[in-house]
This record gives sequence, C-alpha cells and structure tokens, in this order.
Amino acid sequence: MRAVTVTPGVPDSLRLTDNWPEPAAEEGAIVVEALAVGVCGTDHEIIGGHYGQAPPGQQRLVLGHESLGRVLEDPSGTLHPGDLVVGIVRHPDPVPCPNCAVDEWDMCRNGRYTEHGIKGLPGFARDRWRVQPKFAVGLDPVLAPVGMLLEPASVVAKAWDHIDRIGSRAEWKPHTALVTGAGPIGLLAALLATQRELSVHVLDRPITGPKPDLVRALGATYHTGTVQELDLEPDLVVECTGAPSVVLDSMCKVGPAGIVCLTGVSSGGRTLDFDAGALNRALVLENNVVFGSVNANRRHWEQAATALARADQSWLNSLITRRVPVGEYAQAYSPTGDDIKVVLDFTA
Repeated sequence: MRAVTVTPGVPDSLRLTDNWPEPAAEEGAIVVEALAVGVCGTDHEIIGGHYGQAPPGQQRLVLGHESLGRVLEDPSGTLHPGDLVVGIVRHPDPVPCPNCAVDEWDMCRNGRYTEHGIKGLPGFARDRWRVQPKFAVGLDPVLAPVGMLLEPASVVAKAWDHIDRIGSRAEWKPHTALVTGAGPIGLLAALLATQRELSVHVLDRPITGPKPDLVRALGATYHTGTVQELDLEPDLVVECTGAPSVVLDSMCKVGPAGIVCLTGVSSGGRTLDFDAGALNRALVLENNVVFGSVNANRRHWEQAATALARADQSWLNSLITRRVPVGEYAQAYSPTGDDIKVVLDFTA
C-alpha cells in the first residue's frame, strides 16, 4: 500500500512508501479507499521539521489531514459501500478534559488531543484508511471532485458559528463583512458570508490572477492595499492572514459592537510600534470582541458539508489549482506562487 510519510522533526524527510502496512482494525470499523488529500501550510511545516508527532511506537507519520475517500466497507451500518466520506481530523484527549468529554474536542483544554496526519494519528495520504463512525462524515455525491475542501471549510464553519453566538449577546444585524486574505480559508470564509447574504469585502495583495476573479464570482468586492485604506466600516472581520499588521489593523477597523475572528496563525519574533492603549480604549468603549478560532467539532463539519453542497460547484472546483498524481507526490508539496489549493490525487 502506498503512503506519503515523514519523520517528524527531521526536515525534508518526505517519502512515498510502496509497502506501508494496511490500516489497523483499531483505527476504526469503516474501511475507506483514498481518493485525494488536500495540501496546506501545516503539511509544509511538518515537512520542514517544525511540527508533527508520529503515533506511539512509530518513527514515521503518514501525512494528510484534508481527506476524501470512498467507503469500501462499514460493518456499523453508518455508511454504505460507495459513499463519499471524509475523516474528522481531531480526536478527543484520553483524560478527557471537560470540553472533550462532551465532544467539543476543538476546544480541548489540556492539549492532549490527537490529530490525523499531524499529531499522534496516521494521516489520510495512503491508499486505504480506517475511521470510527463517530469521526466519519458522509458527503453529497455532488462533492466528489472537491470533498477534500471539507476540512478547511469546517474551520470556517466553526468561525461563523462562534461569530453568530457572540453576536447574539445583543441586538446585532450585521450587514458588512471583511475577510482579510484570499487563500483557501479566506475564500471559503467569503463563501459562507455570501450565503448569509452579507455585503462581503475581501482584501489581499494580488492585482491579477485567480483570486480577484474568484472573489468577484461570489458577488463580493475585492480590494488590495491596506485595511486602514478601505472606505468601509465592517460589522465583522474574519482575519485569515496571520500577518501582525493586518491583525492589528483589523481590530482597529471593525465598527462598534463589532467582532473580529482570528483564524490566521502568526509567526513569532516580529514586533510592531503600535499604540496598544488606543486599541484597548476602542475595544472597550465600542464593545468589540476579538477571538481566535481553529479546528472544528462534528457539528461544524456537518455545517460545512451543507455549505459546500449549496455552493456553485464550478466555483469550488476553481479553488483547486493543481491536482497531482500520488506518484509525483513531491510536486504537490512544492508550493508555487500561483497555488490556491493543491490536491494529491490517489486515483491518477
């Protein structure tokens, strides 16, 4: 069986193995044939040796957390052979913490959770994998070409779920949303914003190329430049870049009683000359909320599946800028400046 693996902590140890063992029965009752996995920045960090943890007793970690597969067998009866399925990435910690105990594993309090292809669980970049029924999400057949987008879409669905919950603290009827960053997370955030019939604005750097066109195809407005240069006062901001200056500008730009959701992860070691006191004053006096959001629980995966099935499928297909056969795996993990979403294809 083929599998794409790394030795965590060892840079550039990416390999395609042809004799990887079949998935152990302990991984789950549902047996799945891999169709594709998406590639994201987390994979690049793991390949660079900056992150990642192999399963207990193993030296190598199977990559791939943005899964798409087809059910081969399911003795539990949850799904049926031929069904499209994705595997939920995070599993609750064994203690468990109060949140994991009620299946809110995305909000784990003690950090002992595990994640497929990232931390302590084998990933989905292998010809066959297993999953427990609790962590298997069936997909509408219409999503066969793009189902691997469900993982990033689940992150966005969680962000919107929490925005809605925070907004319910008062009478709040948002009209204008700003999304900073037009990568996969930003574009999917914009998609869900348009499905909420908001006036959507997306900010990124490219002037030409696919990103401006993808934003406009949603009926949203594309901007370049800085957040502070925008001639609008958004009711909410979904920040998807992690760039420190964009993060701070987003906090300053949002309107009264506004909400800023941070989904981008900043790298450390960079300082900015910034008036933190003025920001504190604005946040307090305008009743603004800034919060971070990462990962997702089953509720969000199901919300994401519904959102993707409602979307224009040709638009979703346009997010995938490269489909690379698994035999040419190294190309999939070699980023180019034009990539939005790269997919490793196990069917080619």
